[in-house]
Amino acid sequence: MIRQPIITVNQRSYTLPRTPTVIVCIVGCEQDYLNQAVQAGVAPFFASLARKGTVLSGDCVMPSFTNPNNLSIVTGAPPSVHGICGNYFFDAQQNAEVLMNDARYLRAPTLLAEAAIAGAKVAVVTAKDKLRSLLGHRLQGICFSAEKADTATLADNGIDDLLRKVGMPLPSMYSAELSEFVFAAGVVLMESERPDLMYLSTTDYIQHKFAPGTEGANSFYAMMDRYLSRLDEGGAVIGITADHGMNAKTDSLGVPNIVFLQDELDRELGAGAARVLLPITDPYVVHHGALGSFATVYLGDGADPAQVARLIAALNGVEEVLDRQAACERFELPSDRIGDLVVLGHRLSVLGTSAAKHDLSGLTVPLRSHGGLSEQRVPLLFNRVLHDVPPGRLRNFDVFSLALNHVR
Repeated sequence: MIRQPIITVNQRSYTLPRTPTVIVCIVGCEQDYLNQAVQAGVAPFFASLARKGTVLSGDCVMPSFTNPNNLSIVTGAPPSVHGICGNYFFDAQQNAEVLMNDARYLRAPTLLAEAAIAGAKVAVVTAKDKLRSLLGHRLQGICFSAEKADTATLADNGIDDLLRKVGMPLPSMYSAELSEFVFAAGVVLMESERPDLMYLSTTDYIQHKFAPGTEGANSFYAMMDRYLSRLDEGGAVIGITADHGMNAKTDSLGVPNIVFLQDELDRELGAGAARVLLPITDPYVVHHGALGSFATVYLGDGADPAQVARLIAALNGVEEVLDRQAACERFELPSDRIGDLVVLGHRLSVLGTSAAKHDLSGLTVPLRSHGGLSEQRVPLLFNRVLHDVPPGRLRNFDVFSLALNHVR
């Protein structure tokens, strides 16, 4: 048997695939979504994994948001290595709160780019364009988003004429079709381009809207199941994980449980004494109102971090408050990109800045969101039997290593 090349990325070794390998990040996939879809009989591919594949679970990185976890998955490393610790952060050099979707914020190479350099044919499809430049950093291959599929070019994305090739119109940002386009494109690429390595990442619009087992959720997972079945039938090795889970963030009557941290701190410390930043923030907030269960607080000169931490910890809905050093050690975060304090919301609560700054008019259903420890457990699924899986804690960013190194 010819020995496959091995590459080392961020101090981890990976065997390049001899069989086309597809890694899927189902954004917002609380494990119960899969359980309920299988129990309803609408997800035969997922049901088959218990018989012919491997069913595991692992932890996502904190904060349990999209950007940090997608980048951990494709680098095989925590945020302390790759530098992406939120969708949004305070850039001290610019003295401004900015989106962390520019590749200049990335501090480590991706497995995708390094595999392409080593000669593998690589393709990446993501739902939202905010991730494309990060996932495609230095990648010589195919890389595009469903959001901007209509403007993809050979020069910029490695492929063009996508709407015709995929056979779907450009999807709305707030729709199940945005994720369906990702899967449909993945099937088309596998059948036409046959990449050695492909990464597919969806959007969590549906999970923000629908609880596990509801008609909307089961229909979404049934759609996904059909496309994954086609990739499976085409002979691909498939590894599936999630960037984070999802939970209801309401009281028993469906009213959002929100801790407006900036309002609380302004009231107790005075305006301007502290700045609350919400790393969940991105351009697409209609379905969650920029409310999640993780926040970071920057303190002004003279503020006592321990005193402020005690003040915040006493608020109803707050699960835990950590100082910068403790948060960085526990959650493997880059110390120069978080505030003086990290605040975690309770499983049923979210954290906001000021009530006046959050538009909740788009919340047409009870609020569901993520960001905290309660959304950390995620699936790790494979359509092949894994061998010699290392003991101990598994993480979502182990998915490439498991698929490439532990499938015979």
